[in-house]
Amino acid sequence: MSRTLIVVSPRMGAVLPAAALPALRAAERVVADESVSAELAEAAGIPAPVGPVTEWPGDSCALLTSDSDHPLVESADAVVGTPEPDGAALLDAVAVMDRLRSPGGCPWDAEQTHVTLLPYLIEEAYELHEAVDDADRAALREELGDVLLQVLFHARVATEGGVAPYPPDAAVFGIDEVASDLVRKLVERHPHVFGADRAGSASDLERRWDELKRVQKGRRSALDGVAHGQPAVALAAKLVSRAARAGLPEDLLMNGDGLFNLIARTKLTGADPEQQLRAAARAFAASVRTAEQAATAAGLDPHALTPEDWHRFWPSPSA
Repeated sequence: MSRTLIVVSPRMGAVLPAAALPALRAAERVVADESVSAELAEAAGIPAPVGPVTEWPGDSCALLTSDSDHPLVESADAVVGTPEPDGAALLDAVAVMDRLRSPGGCPWDAEQTHVTLLPYLIEEAYELHEAVDDADRAALREELGDVLLQVLFHARVATEGGVAPYPPDAAVFGIDEVASDLVRKLVERHPHVFGADRAGSASDLERRWDELKRVQKGRRSALDGVAHGQPAVALAAKLVSRAARAGLPEDLLMNGDGLFNLIARTKLTGADPEQQLRAAARAFAASVRTAEQAATAAGLDPHALTPEDWHRFWPSPSA
């Protein structure tokens, strides 16, 4: 006699774990609770799901549920789960996004377009950047989710076709098409992993990646594909990087104005000017706050400091 709890996955459709088959065959009675779909019950050849099951229906039985925290877990002789592939929880995120955007969902979500969502995409990307800068793992996890939300949101809007600013006959696609395009791109641009090419050094692979992109996208200029909407420092650095990779000599790379030349010189040393400037800005902000806190501790109003006060409380470089 054995009482087996079989936990099926609501994400996997009418799928039963193979490990559950012996228990289903041996059980004198098999019951599915209300959390199990009728489709799965029919596929398993068992009676239609019933309401909440709070007691075992016998000493030799199997209970199917999708509730991993079912109250009968503790009293079960065996618990069989349904294995899920990595990324299965993404299906939940897609379903929630679809619910929010559909009739009867959230009015605010329903009103959004690709254009109105752009500020949030940029904001979330910068918050993710800050979490990485701060080496904050908890924040990193949260901000990755927020960036993922933006991808899911834009993909869900795209399923509706002609949403502003696109015309009514704009191509319709969704998250599956986005993911499929990404998979194809990754496979095509990694022939050393998915094909017969041999892997070289990281710089060789980067050069090969650029060659593949140039051919696939039909690019005529070394600067094609550079996003001009990115921050100015990052844009200048990217332009210098692309032009240098194309063989532009240093005297022409340094042919801009003073600020551009400073960025170009930094980039040519192998450093990231955007990251360096961001780090300097964060260090400056930290110094301002330190001085304000020191002034407050000394009994002064941090909003009414004189130049002499600022010099007095400004942290030393070694602080």
